Parts: sequence; structure tokens; C-alpha cells
Amino acid sequence: MNFADLQVFKSVVDEGGVIRAAQKLHRVPSAVTTRIKQLEASVGVKLFHRDRQRLHLSPAGELLRDYAERLIRLSDEARDAVSGTAPRGTFRLGALESTTASRLPPILAAFHARHPDVRLELSTGTNDGLLERLAERKLDAAFISEPPRADSFEHVPVFAERLTLISSADHAPIRRPRDVEGDSIIAFPEGCAYRRVLQRWLGRDSLATLRVLELASYHAIVACVTAGAGIALMPEAVLDAMPQAKVLRHSIPKAQSDITTPLVWRRGETSASVLALRTLVLSQPKQKR
Repeated sequence: MNFADLQVFKSVVDEGGVIRAAQKLHRVPSAVTTRIKQLEASVGVKLFHRDRQRLHLSPAGELLRDYAERLIRLSDEARDAVSGTAPRGTFRLGALESTTASRLPPILAAFHARHPDVRLELSTGTNDGLLERLAERKLDAAFISEPPRADSFEHVPVFAERLTLISSADHAPIRRPRDVEGDSIIAFPEGCAYRRVLQRWLGRDSLATLRVLELASYHAIVACVTAGAGIALMPEAVLDAMPQAKVLRHSIPKAQSDITTPLVWRRGETSASVLALRTLVLSQPKQKR
């Protein structure tokens, strides 16, 4: 399998046909067609279904597209790494909603100013969801809520966070798990590490026997807690950014409340953009919890 053939293949897929790919590659269409045929011969399967003047990816072509994108991206990263080239291209970053709201704005602004050739795409999710997308190469790096256990990732600790339990203003003081008996839990969906912290504090392996209201926004969670719908666990930094929130804060033991947000990326794949972001976040003044 020739690497140049993969590049031509990806261009045909991206451009939607041979003619437009040829224009982009500054080649004649017949040369592009020859490359595709050579690639199909080398892998022994048809990569496209031909329908008159249009090409449609076959199942094998769909599979190869993913590998081609990964190989081309790795080639670009290797070239940039050994040549000292500044970050460029698309950088797909994932983050928790809490980190995005309370920690990232100044960092993203600084990164954007320093690296104008990078198109930064930010998406949010739960701890487990972000790790899954990172493993599937749908993200290049992510800010999650606990160090990954898998050896396939590398990480650096970046933000110290303190979690606090919140309730409505008329709730009785909460000092121990039994003080929330009968209360509903308001939390992000399964896969949220903060939800697991709450489970541990409650002394439960699961929240299955409790009433749980699952929401995907801290603003919605705080609004529901304020209205008396239940209790929730969230970072103090996020709550500090909502001075209008009329909730009570209740401390939980430091063994559960004090956590560190790591920046995570795939082991052995420290691209120029990942390196630049890592350097930037580690150079920031340490923020108080």
C-alpha cells in the first residue's frame, strides 16, 4: 500500500469525485483514476462503487478512510515534530462542561492568539465519554476529571478543584450521607466522574435505587437545586461563576472533594498542538480552588 495512493484516495473522498480531486492535486483525472485502481489492486477489494459519473465508498472504502485519515494526520504530526514547525491545522479538544466554563476561557483565548494557524474545535462531554472519543481518535486531547487508568494515555495534572454539595436554601444542614435520605440526586448522565464521587460519599455502588434527575448543564442543575428538586455535587469554581445562585453549600470530606483535572492525550502522539497546549496550561499561575 503506497502512502501517496492513500493521499489521493482521501482527496477523492473529501472532494466527492475524481475530477475535483484532480483539480485540488493539480493532476489530470486519468492519473488520479490510475492511483485509485493501484490502491484497489494492492488491497484486493473495491473501494468505490461507481454509479455513472459518481463514486460511492464501499464498506471496505469506509474502513480504509478512517485508517487513511489517521496515517496522514500522524505523518503531518511527525513532520511538524521533527522540523519544529508551529502548530497548524485542526486541533480537536474535549473538556468537561465545568472546566470549559470556569477554567478554559483565558487559556483558549491565549492559545488562539499564539497559534493563528490552528483551527480549534472544542466539544464537551462526561469524563468517560471524552476518554472514549479520545481513544477512537475523534479528539486529539481532553481535559477530564480524573487520571486515566489505561496505559494508552498520557496526562499532566493542571487544575485543582474542590467539589461541594449544594441544596436549596431551606434544606437542613448536610453533614453526613443520612442527612440526604429521601432527596433526589441531580447529576450528569452515567460516565461523569463527579457522579461517582457522590456515589462513594453516599457509600453506594450505584445510584440505581435513588431518584436521579439527569441533566447536561450546570445552569440547569443549579436551577433545579434552587427550586428544591434535589441535591447535586459540583466544582466550587463553577458555582463561584454563578453569583446569582441561591443555594446552600455543604462540605464533604477532602478525600472526596479535592480532585485534580488532568490534560490527557494518546500515548506517543504528542502533536505540536498538544505540546503547545500542555506548555501553555502548565505556564499559567496556579489557581486557588
